[in-house]
Amino acid sequence: MRQFLVTPAMGKRLIAKALTGTQAIRDVLAKGTLVIVAGSTNGYVAEEILASTGQAEAFSRKGFRRGTVFPPNFDAKSVAADFPGDVVLTDGAWRKGKTIFDVADDLSCGDVILKGANALSIGAREAAVYIGHPQAGTALATISAVAGRRVRLIVPVGLEKRICGSVTETAAAINAPESSGPRMLPLPGEVFTELDAIEQLSGCKACLVAAGGIYGAEGAVFVGVSGSDEQLAKAEVVIQNLAGEPPCQA
Repeated sequence: MRQFLVTPAMGKRLIAKALTGTQAIRDVLAKGTLVIVAGSTNGYVAEEILASTGQAEAFSRKGFRRGTVFPPNFDAKSVAADFPGDVVLTDGAWRKGKTIFDVADDLSCGDVILKGANALSIGAREAAVYIGHPQAGTALATISAVAGRRVRLIVPVGLEKRICGSVTETAAAINAPESSGPRMLPLPGEVFTELDAIEQLSGCKACLVAAGGIYGAEGAVFVGVSGSDEQLAKAEVVIQNLAGEPPCQA
C-alpha cells in the first residue's frame, strides 16, 4: 500500500476528472439529458465535462453554487457573484442558463442528475444534503425525478464530508421539531468519492487511512492505495498531477 495526501481542492478535481470518463457520463452525453446541479464540487465536474465536449470556454465556477459554507466572520459579500444556472446538457449540447427546475419534469429513465452532498457515510456509501429552502429546493426536484421516473442520480462528494453513524439517523435527529439550523435529506443516489475516482483512473483499490494538516492541508485526507506496480504508477501520476490545485474559490 502507498499513501497519498489529497487536499479538498485536489479531491474535487480528482472526482471531476474520473467521473467525466465513466460510462454513465459518456452514455448520457451521447444521448439524453445530464443535469449538473450547482455546487462547489460540481463546479469542477462541470468544468471537466464541458471541456470534454469542447464547451468549457463559456463556463466559470465563480457563482456556480447555492448554499455555501464560509468560515466564521467571513464577509460573504466579498465573494458575491451572479448565479449562472445549473449546467444542463442534452445530447451533449449545453443549454446555457437552464436550471434543474426548468427541466426536472421532462427528465426520464436514461437521463442523469449530478448533485453534491454535505454528509457522507463512507462504509454505507450513503450521502445526504443540507436543506435550507422551506420546500427542499433542488433536492425535491431531484428526488421527484429519481423516485418518480427512474432518473439516475450520482452524488459526487468529497471525503472531507464524512460523518460518523447513519446518514438516515443523523437526518432524523436534525429534522426533529425541537432541533434548529438547516435540515437534512438523504439522497437516493450513487456516491462517487475520491476513492472511486482513484479506482476509475488507475484500477487501484483505495481507502481512507488518516486525515488533517495545516498551511493549506486543513481538511486533507491520506488515502491508502493498493494494486499492481502498473496500477500504483498510474495512481501516483494522477494524484501528483493534481498537487498544484489551488484552494476552491467558487
